[in-house]
Amino acid sequence: MRMEKRAQVEKDKTQKVEKDKAQKVDLSGMSLNTLPNPTTELFCITKLDLSNNHLESIPESLIARLLNLEVLDVHSNQLKVLPNSIGCLMKLKVLNVSSNLIVSLPKTIEHCSALEELSANFNQLTRLPDTIGYELTNLRILSVNSNKLAFLPSSTSHLTSLRSLDARLNCLTSLPDGLENLIRLQSLDLSQNFHHLCSLPFSLGLLVSLTDLDVSYNNLAALPNSLGCLTKLRTLHVEGNPLVSPPMDVVSRGVNAMREYLSARMNETGKKDGHASTKTSFIGKLVKCTTFSGRRISSAGLNGEREEFLPPDYRLVQGFATPKHVGTFSPRRLFSSRKSRSLKL
Repeated sequence: MRMEKRAQVEKDKTQKVEKDKAQKVDLSGMSLNTLPNPTTELFCITKLDLSNNHLESIPESLIARLLNLEVLDVHSNQLKVLPNSIGCLMKLKVLNVSSNLIVSLPKTIEHCSALEELSANFNQLTRLPDTIGYELTNLRILSVNSNKLAFLPSSTSHLTSLRSLDARLNCLTSLPDGLENLIRLQSLDLSQNFHHLCSLPFSLGLLVSLTDLDVSYNNLAALPNSLGCLTKLRTLHVEGNPLVSPPMDVVSRGVNAMREYLSARMNETGKKDGHASTKTSFIGKLVKCTTFSGRRISSAGLNGEREEFLPPDYRLVQGFATPKHVGTFSPRRLFSSRKSRSLKL
């Protein structure tokens, strides 16, 4: 009996090894111009590595039959397009198409609802699919550096599972509205868009989980004062910009000094040149849109009495609202109805 049991164990091990080999197919670095006929059932493959070859295209019929594929790596080829049938890969979690000649991603990629990591660096991308953020709700890493992107689609703000966004070395001129919805974003790299990127939105200061921000080598004269609210921020790279605010002597003292400077500016009480501060106008806009339930306060300043908005959870310190705005501006709070908020209270 012991001999039979041992033989069965060995047989099971052999079958497991064969099964693992069938599930992971590695054809990388073989100088392939075309793909050979598959020697295994395509529906068994969970990982397919075609990287570092000379492929100019991938057959639609091949991709359409890889129904259990979880990882597809085609980086470092000569692909100009991806097959539309990529939308059939409902279990795909990792897609690497970096270092190709791809001009645009197929719209069908939004059907890859399980996708967690998308790398499309070093291509010729001029735009991303407009609706990419509406369906890829599980996406954690989006890396599109070294392309020709002039903007990110507005649907980017719906990628609420996103942890890392790398859009450096593009031609970005602006960022989409609604970035405050990216409540899990920890790393944001917008560096080296050079003269194209001249300003950053106030909403960057509402990225409650952000720890690393790189906006170096752009054309920024000022950072939004809201960055002073980023209590978790550990690294902030701003070199290579014609910065005036914060001034270079503050920049040279590091991220904490910059955050304190911007926080202080955000809490300045005086009006400049007869215009309301960015904080006041931004909160006022939220009140007008009924997404913010703060109250108005009046206080005396150097230029006479003025009106400001005070969020309901703020406390006053020497007449100023504390800079801890982040919890108040969380997407869950901003976009929930007043009725539902009052019920929770």
